[in-house]
Amino acid sequence: MKQVKIQIPSLVENIRVVESFIDNSKDTFHIDDDIYGNIMVAVTEAVNNAIRHGNKFDKDKNVFLSLFVEPDRVKFEIEDEGTGFDYTNLSDPTAPENLENPGGRGIFLIRHLADEVDFQKDGRHVQLTFMLPTPSEDESSSTSAINGTAAAL
Repeated sequence: MKQVKIQIPSLVENIRVVESFIDNSKDTFHIDDDIYGNIMVAVTEAVNNAIRHGNKFDKDKNVFLSLFVEPDRVKFEIEDEGTGFDYTNLSDPTAPENLENPGGRGIFLIRHLADEVDFQKDGRHVQLTFMLPTPSEDESSSTSAINGTAAAL
């Protein structure tokens, strides 16, 4: 497993550092374009939440971002130095009474973009997993069998 870690002070302008980190990781580890957009939005949203809500813009507190690359998946871990939050009891941003609210969509969005989302340490640590597309030998042999059957008909 390959691993890369960075640490950034809790300043909103450091989102650019995170975007560069993701871009560099995409190139270094050949992350597929099909999941790149999901990764960019979900990870930057998680870091933004850590800066804003976790560390409350305290530049003396850091956000820790780690990337773990495995053959079939990439995992990003984001951790802040805040007090945490109750991630099990969040309002549904799609509920009619919440549609006009200016915030509250970040975690909803993250959960829909990542394949797996796991909160730990009272919500101060989140792990986002994105599955990498890999051609399956089973699919190619099934396709050959189906094509052979179709040709026989």
